[in-house]
Amino acid sequence: MATSFSESPLLIFDGACGTNLQLMDIPPAAWEGREGCNELLNVTAPEVITALHRAFIEAGAMVLETNTFGATRVVLGEYGLQDQVRDINMAAVANARRAIGSKPGCFVAGSLGPTTKLVSLGHITQDDLEANYREQADALIEAGVDALIIETCQDLLQVKTAVLAVLDSSAAARRDIPVMVSVTIEQTGTMLVGSDIGAVCATLEPLPVFSLGLNCATGPTAMESHIRYLSQQWPRRISCIPNQGLPEVVDGKTVYRLSPADYARHMKAFVDTFGVSIVGGCCGTTPEHIRALVSALQ
Repeated sequence: MATSFSESPLLIFDGACGTNLQLMDIPPAAWEGREGCNELLNVTAPEVITALHRAFIEAGAMVLETNTFGATRVVLGEYGLQDQVRDINMAAVANARRAIGSKPGCFVAGSLGPTTKLVSLGHITQDDLEANYREQADALIEAGVDALIIETCQDLLQVKTAVLAVLDSSAAARRDIPVMVSVTIEQTGTMLVGSDIGAVCATLEPLPVFSLGLNCATGPTAMESHIRYLSQQWPRRISCIPNQGLPEVVDGKTVYRLSPADYARHMKAFVDTFGVSIVGGCCGTTPEHIRALVSALQ
C-alpha cells in the first residue's frame, strides 16, 4: 500500500472551493466587510471550511486542496490583509488536517493560485512575484503540506517563476515536496497570454516538477486534445482537474450543467486512455461529482 503522496498510483483530488462556498451558510460577520476573500474564512469561520473539506473526504477524495488560492501578499493586499499571509495559510492547512482526522491515505496539497497580476504584461515584476510565492510556500511548508499545487496558471513566465520560488522554499525547509503544475488552457487553445501546451511542456520538462496538467476554464471535453498531447509528450505524471463543464450565465447567475455521472465518465476515460493519474474537480464540481468519480474509478 502506498505510504506517501508521491507513491500513490492514483490521486483523487477534491472539487471546487469557491463555488461551493457560495452555496453554504456563512455568517455575515465572518467576512469582516471583505466579501469575496474566501481565504479570510480560514481564520474567521474555520468550521465552514472544515465542513466543506470533510464533505469531500466523505465523498472519497484522497487529497484536499487548501483554501489558499489567493493567499499571497499581492492578492490579500487588495483586502488590506497583506500582513496575514502566514496566519491565513497556516490556518488553511490546519482546517484541512482537521477534516481528514485519522483517515488513512489522505493528503493535503497547498494551493497557490496565479495571483491577480500577469508578469508578462508588466502588472508585477518577476522579483515581486517570486517573493509573493516564496512567502506563501514558506508558510504552507511550515504548516506541513504533503504537496504544493501551482494551479490555474495563465502566464508561462508566472509558471516558471512560481516553480522556482516553491523549489527554493522546499530546499530551504530541507523537505522534498512534490510540486505540481496545473495550467489553464482557454477555448482558444492557449493560455491567456498565448502559450500552448507544447510550450508549457518544453519549459517545465527540465525542472523537477512532479506532475503537469490542466484545470479550470473548461469542462473535460475541451481538455481532451491537450491531455492527449501530454500523454504523448510529458514524461511524468498527468493531472486533469476540470470545471463542471463550460460555465453559462442564466438569469444573471453562473451555472454549470455537467452531471456527476457524465463528469465521472469523461474522467474515467482520461485515466483509461491517456494514463492520467491525478484527477479532481474545479469550478462547479460538488461532493456528488467526486463521489461519482470515486465510484467510476473503483
